[in-house]
Amino acid sequence: MDLPAFLFPLHLSSRRRGGFIFTVPNNQSPIEIPSPLSKFAPCLVLTLLGALAAFGLVSREAAAVNIHLLGFPDSDQITLELRPLLLGLLCFLPAIAALCYGMASALDRYLARQMLGAVCICSLALLIIYVLIDLNDNIDNFQKSTNLGSFLLQYYLVILPPVFVLLIPFGLLLGLLYALGKLSSNHEIVAMLQTGRSLTRVIMPLGAVGLFFSLACLLLNYHWAPWGEGYQEALIEFAKSGSKSQARNVLYVHRDAERTVDRSWLVGSFPYNYTPDDPILDVVIRSKDEEGPSSVLYAKSATWSARSGTWAFKDAVRLDLRSRLNDGSLSEKFETDLPSPYLVEDYPETPWQIVTPGLEKNYLGIPELKSWLLQHEGDVWAPRRAYLTQWHYRWAQPWICLVVVLLSAPLGIAFTRRGTAGGVAIAAFLIGAMLLCSEAFLTLGDAGQITPLLAAWGTNLIFTIIALLLLWRRLQGRPIYQAILSRTPLGPGS
Repeated sequence: MDLPAFLFPLHLSSRRRGGFIFTVPNNQSPIEIPSPLSKFAPCLVLTLLGALAAFGLVSREAAAVNIHLLGFPDSDQITLELRPLLLGLLCFLPAIAALCYGMASALDRYLARQMLGAVCICSLALLIIYVLIDLNDNIDNFQKSTNLGSFLLQYYLVILPPVFVLLIPFGLLLGLLYALGKLSSNHEIVAMLQTGRSLTRVIMPLGAVGLFFSLACLLLNYHWAPWGEGYQEALIEFAKSGSKSQARNVLYVHRDAERTVDRSWLVGSFPYNYTPDDPILDVVIRSKDEEGPSSVLYAKSATWSARSGTWAFKDAVRLDLRSRLNDGSLSEKFETDLPSPYLVEDYPETPWQIVTPGLEKNYLGIPELKSWLLQHEGDVWAPRRAYLTQWHYRWAQPWICLVVVLLSAPLGIAFTRRGTAGGVAIAAFLIGAMLLCSEAFLTLGDAGQITPLLAAWGTNLIFTIIALLLLWRRLQGRPIYQAILSRTPLGPGS
């Protein structure tokens, strides 16, 4: 049986290339222990790359936040201004992980390398499968774009964050089961335990890898993953029709007890990545006062000035519902000679207020969900429970990565000749149950059957408890697959 060289007692013999040469007994081949500089070289390289990425991305993100605040002044400013800071942290997250890797022991680094190699291969395979399926589904729409190459590059860069969040738990599951199965079949897990380490200590570096993946998903889930998922559909629409809309056929009704006039806005198309210079299209505004409906304003497009709060309507037509005939009776009168643009200063509604009813909750990040909830606080007609559930889910979903590691670790380790096939089967079943449970909890949360907090965190709580029970059983040396099989109709004695 070939065991890793670091499992044997070592002693110093000489120095070479900045590192130390150690020899091992029983005529084992000598190994070289890297110097501190070589151990931290990946951290230095990743820090430099992270600084370059942050230099190019953070300033652009800050500018995008400022533009968003101009177009949507009612947004939650604090959560929006965190976006550039969190993007910078995301750029340096690989360097932080490399620093922790360099500070770890040789055995921890060995386990992390085994796991990361398998996870990267499995995740890359899943990514290729996803891209091929996506190309097959949308190739007809892609071919309608004027520049296919640049469009495909932009499209797949945009969807990279949501695809990473979607696929990395499955990559972790497959990679960890493969890595632990290989280590178990080579009896390396047994050899590690014989060095005096507990099974919990052996699994700890794997949990650290899962923790860093969870942090990466959490940062992406703050804004860029849900935004990319929504922008994906906008890009497909752009390839087909040449326009990108964030919402269509949006109805906004402002009812305020302190206002003497109520207005309802019907917007045909609201542009994606809205700025104050972008028009909203096909606008219909119905006004009503204490006496009833008063007027209807039709316009092909409308723009809003963030500085003055003035709305400018292009090609506007106004229908006066209160015009009177000579005999004093009411009549309808169309005013078609309005100037273009037709300026209105007494409309206090902002674009953010108007578009929020049409925003799909699955495509909103934490700042946008927070702004939506603040905007509709106290509105009995607004589906606040569904949006609050998604807000909690943005925080809860990334920790699935850590739960997957806790589930896979006891199932991937095997001490018997039966191998890990049974553990793989149980892990596949549990992951399927986790996906089903997550959808069920979110549906119940949207319907108001359970609280939004429980709907978002319930899946994590249940499967963390299952993972801890499996881990406890593995620490006790008790079989898992055989115990489950014995309690089914297919078990012994059936």
